[in-house]
Amino acid sequence: MNKIVGKEHFSEHVVMLEIDAPRIAKKRQAGHFVIVKIGKEGERIPLTISTANPEKGTISIVIQIVGVTSHKVATLEPGDELTDVVGPLGHATHIENVGTVLCAGGGVGIAPLLPIAEAMKKAGNKVITALAARNKELIILEEQMRKFSDLVLITTDDGSYGKKGLVTEGMEEIITREKVHQAIVIGPAIMMKYASLLTKKYNIPTVASLNTIMVDGTGMCGACRVSVDGKTKFVCVDGPEFNAHEVDFDELLMRLGAYSEYEKVNYELYLKSLKQ
Repeated sequence: MNKIVGKEHFSEHVVMLEIDAPRIAKKRQAGHFVIVKIGKEGERIPLTISTANPEKGTISIVIQIVGVTSHKVATLEPGDELTDVVGPLGHATHIENVGTVLCAGGGVGIAPLLPIAEAMKKAGNKVITALAARNKELIILEEQMRKFSDLVLITTDDGSYGKKGLVTEGMEEIITREKVHQAIVIGPAIMMKYASLLTKKYNIPTVASLNTIMVDGTGMCGACRVSVDGKTKFVCVDGPEFNAHEVDFDELLMRLGAYSEYEKVNYELYLKSLKQ
């Protein structure tokens, strides 16, 4: 059992939970994730570690309510407990001084981008950050990202904050005026697909952090498999970060949507059960 020790609401459907997990907090590096479970028969879901406090023995995760399990986790309060928190999992981000790094985050993808931006900045890089979301309410961790960025450019789909437009428009604005040596993109798969197509056009090495369906998190079940450079990889043990220009995003999008209708119906039934 891992106790919730803190909670922050970013919006109606997005929260950050601070979890007591001293062993994970001590070993966690940028790019690592955990798998959490609520209830003995609960679903296991992967969540990237946003921040860690080794002295306090806590980690923070950001979760957006999209279904039954995310709803159950997001509605936990300080003092409540998660049944399991397993990690740190995956490969840590490769950090080195390359020059100028463009960090592009969409929606809750900004949360796992934060420790990467911090590590890249501390390694001596110039960090330029492009944040994007559907509206102002969904731009998260802006103040924290500014601490580790030389420049932050924000775009929103509806123009309610920053510039009106997509993340790719903000990225291209940066690319056309700066010499970018590496890009890191994290967000919805469709966002990462088009962000990667953009950086490929400009021949900028790019890393994408993939968030797929996972079950065991050890590479045994194969639920998280993706095609990278024509080869099958498992996000839980080979990733979560890959060369974005080699990822088959169309296949990834297809796999991510395989159970979407079932999840939607199940969530609607769950919400109805809460009202009874």
